[in-house]
Amino acid sequence: MQYSTVVESPLYEKKGDRVKCGICERRCIIPPEKKGFCNTRVNISGRLYTLAYGDISAVESRPIEIKPFFHFYPGSTALTFSTWGCNFRCPWCQNWHLSREEPDPKRANYIPPERMIEMTVQYGDSGLCVSFQEPTMLFEYSVSIFPMAKSRGLYNCYVSNGYLSSEALSMLRNAGMDAINIDIKGDREVYTKYCGGIDVNVVWRNAAEAKKMGMHVEMVNLIVTDVNDDEECINWIINSHLRNLGPEIPLHFTRYHPAYKFTKPSTSVEILENAYSLAKDAGIMYPYLGNVPGHDFENTYCPNCGKLLIKRMSYTVLRYEITEKKKCPKCGESIPIYGSYRR
Repeated sequence: MQYSTVVESPLYEKKGDRVKCGICERRCIIPPEKKGFCNTRVNISGRLYTLAYGDISAVESRPIEIKPFFHFYPGSTALTFSTWGCNFRCPWCQNWHLSREEPDPKRANYIPPERMIEMTVQYGDSGLCVSFQEPTMLFEYSVSIFPMAKSRGLYNCYVSNGYLSSEALSMLRNAGMDAINIDIKGDREVYTKYCGGIDVNVVWRNAAEAKKMGMHVEMVNLIVTDVNDDEECINWIINSHLRNLGPEIPLHFTRYHPAYKFTKPSTSVEILENAYSLAKDAGIMYPYLGNVPGHDFENTYCPNCGKLLIKRMSYTVLRYEITEKKKCPKCGESIPIYGSYRR
C-alpha cells in the first residue's frame, strides 16, 4: 500500500509473523494482513500500520464547553476533528456513522498536519481537539501534530473513552497534550455487558495517570436510561471518582437521547438532578449537568460560598466572574481553571 494515510505505528511488538498493538489496552495480537479490533490498524509484513493517519472524517471549529470542558480555557474554541473506527462497540453511540465506519486509504480525506495547524490559526481557534469518535484512532497523527500546535501557542486535547495504553498516554503527553476528557460509561457490569468485556479499572487508571502527568482532566458520564441510571451505579461512579481523582476534578452527568441501536427514552432530568445532588453531597466540588440547556447546574459555583462564577447557556459562556488570579471574587476561594478565559 502506498497511501498518505498508511503510516507505521510507533507502539507495537513483533510476535513472529504477528504483531501486538500497544495503542490501547485491548493489545490486539494481529495475524499477517489482518486488522485489529478497531479496524484502523493492520499487520503488513510483520509491521503494524495505521490506515487512518490524517484521514479526517469531520472537522469543525467548536466551543471547548461542548466537549465538555468547563475548566479548560473557558470561552475558547478548538478546531475539532476525527477519523473513523473505535475500540468500543457502545450500542447508543451518538456518532456511530463515524465510529462504525472503517478507514479506506483509497478514499481518504487526507489533511496534512501542517494544513490542520494553518486552519486552526485561520479560524481563530485556541487549540486542537480530537473528538467525535475515539481519538486514539488518530494516535499516530496526534503525536505528529501536537508538537506543531504547541510551537504556535495552541493547546491540544482529547475527548476519549480512556482505554488507551499507559505508553500511548505518556507519548501523547510528551508530544504536547494538555487535557483529556474521559467518558466513564458506568460500573463494571455496564462495561462487561455493553462495551465488550472492557476492564473499567483501566479507565480510572488512565484518568489518574493523566492527572499525575500534569494534564487537565474532566470526567463525563452519559446517563443512559435503564443502563446506568440507578443510584447504585451513579454512587459507584462518584465514589470511584473521589478515590482516583479527588473532589476538585469536574464530573459531568450528561443526558442521553436515543441513537444508533438504542431506543430507550431520553434520560429523565430528575435522574440527572439526583446524580448532581449525590455528587455534591459526597464532596465533589464541581459536578455539572449536560444536554439540558439553560439548567442552573450547567453553571460553575464557588464550592465555598456558593457564588455564581460562570453562567452558561448550553455551550456559551454568558458571564465570567473568576478573578485573574483564578479566585472567587467574593470569598477568595481558589478555583481550578486551566488556562485563561477567552472572551
